Amino acid sequence: MPLGQITLPVTFGTTANYRTEFIKFEVANFYSSYHAIFGCPDLAKFMDVPHYLYLLFKMPGPKGILSFRGDLKHSYDCDIEAVHAAKAQLDLEVQEIGSMTQKMKQDDLESPAKKTLSLSTTLDASTKKIVLDEADTSKTAVIGSQLSSE
Repeated sequence: MPLGQITLPVTFGTTANYRTEFIKFEVANFYSSYHAIFGCPDLAKFMDVPHYLYLLFKMPGPKGILSFRGDLKHSYDCDIEAVHAAKAQLDLEVQEIGSMTQKMKQDDLESPAKKTLSLSTTLDASTKKIVLDEADTSKTAVIGSQLSSE
């Protein structure tokens, strides 16, 4: 869940050829290799042409095309760092589940299918038994006797 939103001015380009747009960012509390992710509305606002394979981003500017190149090595390092962080988090969660499992009683760990159900079907004035399947009258349920036929 996002913590909130913030609108910031973002400037692309150099002093000779630049473009500034106000972009609304969702603020999230999670670890990622990305500092900001531009979605389809932002990309349409820039009228850009992204080329993800080459880490290239082009958009029109006031004095020609603005081109931005990413650093493949840096992107790869960030992805590796994110994978290691996710694995570390998963390892912590597995350890926590393991310690919680050890604290539980053995009866709580049994699957529900192995336990026998003992249902009390005592009827009193406020309940009545109804047949669920006319073909098999052994299939019944207990409901409140004050319910309407609807």
